[in-house]
Amino acid sequence: MLIACSGRQLRADEDIFKFGLTPVFLTSDLELLGHLRAYLSSKIGGPVELVMRRTYQEITALLVSGQIHSAWICGYPYVQYRDSLDLVATPCWHGKPLYQSYLIAPSDRTVDDWRELRGDIHAFSDPDSNSGFLVTRTLLAENGMMPDQFFARHFFTYGHRNVVRAVASRLAHSGSVDGYVWEVMQKTESALVARTRIVRRSEWLGFPPVAAPKSLAGEPRLARFKDALMTMADDSEGRKVLDLLKLDGFVPTKPSLFDAIAAKVETVRRFG
Repeated sequence: MLIACSGRQLRADEDIFKFGLTPVFLTSDLELLGHLRAYLSSKIGGPVELVMRRTYQEITALLVSGQIHSAWICGYPYVQYRDSLDLVATPCWHGKPLYQSYLIAPSDRTVDDWRELRGDIHAFSDPDSNSGFLVTRTLLAENGMMPDQFFARHFFTYGHRNVVRAVASRLAHSGSVDGYVWEVMQKTESALVARTRIVRRSEWLGFPPVAAPKSLAGEPRLARFKDALMTMADDSEGRKVLDLLKLDGFVPTKPSLFDAIAAKVETVRRFG
């Protein structure tokens, strides 16, 4: 989905450092957001605003147009706009900057193969989500199908947690969800997640990265921000953030980490 960029671009001397968060981030935890803001403010040396919107597209538009300094986005919008974006850091989970997409169904449903989900009402996360849409969209394209041909109906929940809730409550027969979010929810909302089960795991893919607009390259606070992410595990406040996120830390990565996601974008483009 192409984004029309408009609005005032940030100046290098803007007082507030603006960090965008998409629904891939576990944003409903006020304690987590408080620790994150406090940690980043102390390391950057000034106030930090956590910018949140309902959709990936809204945050990506702000980022690409330089209206925010950085954002934790998804690999899908990153590969779509990587000519305009620099990688800042990528989260490390279970020792690697990788995650999977899960296809899930209600826990008491007898289904062992994704093909058995044909005819479902299916919950996707966001049209610009890799794990919550693109992976399943590509799987169907590789098998000569569009979502409208495979599913009886599908809808977007605009949040991975909402996908789990939709499937657990049987609002949807199945769903496409970020495997990291599902695994974290299994620890934090175990009763809810226990009402779902994994039908299919995708291959390992580049974890949703933190990116910044190339137009702000050289902004001094971006260097301090990157250092803050890289050294988060070495700080007591930073460790609180990582503990709440269930992450090991943040690591530098190359654009090639997201080549497999770029290949999925190309597969979908060729299929139409």
